[in-house]
Amino acid sequence: MASDAVTAFIVFTPFLFLILNSSAAHYIPCSESLVEIAQGKNIWHCKKLTTLGVEFGWEVSKHDERQIDILVSTRLNNAEMMWLAWGVNPQVRPQMVGTRAIIGIRQLNGSVGAKTYNITADTKLGCRLQPSEIDVHVKNMSLDYVASFDYLTLHATIVLPSIYNISRLNHVWQVGYGAQGAEPAMHPTALQNVDSTETIDLKNGSAQHVGGFESRLRKVHGVLNIIGWGTFLPAGVIIARYFPYPLELGAYRYHLHVACQIIGYNLGVVGWSIGLWLGQASKDYKFKVHRTFSIFIFTFTTLQVLALRWKPHKTDDYRKYWNMYHHFLGYALLAVISLNIFHGIDILKPDHSWKRAYVGILGVFGVIVTALEIFTWAKYLTKDKEPKTSPGPGPRPGNPKPGSGRAAAAAETQPPVESQA
Repeated sequence: MASDAVTAFIVFTPFLFLILNSSAAHYIPCSESLVEIAQGKNIWHCKKLTTLGVEFGWEVSKHDERQIDILVSTRLNNAEMMWLAWGVNPQVRPQMVGTRAIIGIRQLNGSVGAKTYNITADTKLGCRLQPSEIDVHVKNMSLDYVASFDYLTLHATIVLPSIYNISRLNHVWQVGYGAQGAEPAMHPTALQNVDSTETIDLKNGSAQHVGGFESRLRKVHGVLNIIGWGTFLPAGVIIARYFPYPLELGAYRYHLHVACQIIGYNLGVVGWSIGLWLGQASKDYKFKVHRTFSIFIFTFTTLQVLALRWKPHKTDDYRKYWNMYHHFLGYALLAVISLNIFHGIDILKPDHSWKRAYVGILGVFGVIVTALEIFTWAKYLTKDKEPKTSPGPGPRPGNPKPGSGRAAAAAETQPPVESQA
């Protein structure tokens, strides 16, 4: 067991190291559509922000570096109503509370408008958010819907007070749905909405995504759980289920089954532990369903793994009942694991490749199981139809049977030898 855990650690540590040490906020250029829109407004710097599919363009004035043209955009995606917000925060770290924001709202009738807002602690508690004056001078403020690209774009020219530093500018963006006049409704509370902040250097576009380490840990958490709980454990179950045929693995079957279960369990426990830490470190969100499923998976998977030491002997009368329980719990765990992985992907909302990759893994398992099940039943039914071989000629009358005597009597009294499986 220890050697399997060490092997898993050696194999996956370099991969996880790359994830943890990847840049928190890469400079990814804007889409061609937004570049075209931005250049029409004489904005030549543009990047994709880290969350919500929002893109951000800016241009610092050559005459006054505190005057900045900004362009914030996202796809409307057939939403009848949407509001788009962007703002700056003079505090030490970027966050929603304390942000001086510009919010543009597209109403149900298609009309658009933009106003300035002060985001306070009361706003976070759910109090009404009304337009107000801010200490950032804003001019040429507008919200536009570009039908040809299905883009909602927020454009303005801002003049920052001296307390702001364009080399370390804390900015916040947000997307929400629903509004009453000029009062935007509360935005969703998914991870991407909470993480929509960064500190940017407007001179070169480099940015530091606050909470970047936690963001990378979430990816490690997801990868470990998909590989451990979602890949190795089902592989071990398939090996155990399709023995002795068509996978005629002999004594190796048990060892392969155990190896898959132990590697999957160790990787899953590491991922589960990271998830617990992330849950404790988070003050802005709780995912109770995902957490409950995770605790259920850890508890009963641990119970399954303990069967390596505590399972009853084959001679015990209740062994067959234990087998039924062990198999039923294993299949139930696989179902809950798949459900929770999909739920976790929906929470994390990475690019679509995560969900496609896991669906691909399940698809491969589905094809393998279907093929092995058909082969197993075909072989079983064929075996039942095979004619039984007639016994050879017996001993001649009057001659003693081969192996008669004490040796034969002793052999008949020996109990049958059970296989390891």
